[in-house]
Amino acid sequence: MSLKPMLAQGVRELGLELAVETQQKLLAFIDLLAKWNRAYNLTAVRHPEQMVARHLLDSLSILPYLDAPRVLDIGTGAGLPGIPLALARPDLRFTLLDSNSKKIRFITQAVYQLGLHNIEVVHARAEDFAPPEKFPALVARAVSAIPDMLARSRHLAAPGGRFFAMKGVYPQAEIAALGDRYPAPQVKTLKVPGLDAARHLIIITLN
Repeated sequence: MSLKPMLAQGVRELGLELAVETQQKLLAFIDLLAKWNRAYNLTAVRHPEQMVARHLLDSLSILPYLDAPRVLDIGTGAGLPGIPLALARPDLRFTLLDSNSKKIRFITQAVYQLGLHNIEVVHARAEDFAPPEKFPALVARAVSAIPDMLARSRHLAAPGGRFFAMKGVYPQAEIAALGDRYPAPQVKTLKVPGLDAARHLIIITLN
């Protein structure tokens, strides 16, 4: 199956409605990522066919739970999940944060080529970032253990903001390590089309 019907089928299975133009831009992002990846080693996923499920559909799987007007993608790496989410939700504003300069160069180029006007790219570590306005939603995609990520990024959340941790297998030990410092998290089991692996979304409300 070519990439176009593979993505279209995956989007349908996720229960999403994305315009044809949006899906074309998602595939253009994958094409750009694959080209840069050969020189800059941005992701361990090498083949565009695998990138559709492991990068695009995996990123888009959290879309039904994301309703904040401004979203911070912490440790975005190659722009994941931020760029696919920004393409799918042009009405939301995204800040993509990473400390790796070569990944920031790629993201900056991708944002320019895709004509994305709802993304700000920031080259910094989470613990050093001091935005003028805090964020109602923080997203992290398998960056590090949840308690560690919260320790480095909690100062970036607006009061009552939510932290979305994208994980593989259910992170029982990480959740237990939170103790009573946070309200009990919501846990969503995700099914990513074309991906035979466990996926969970952990949502923590930050006071």
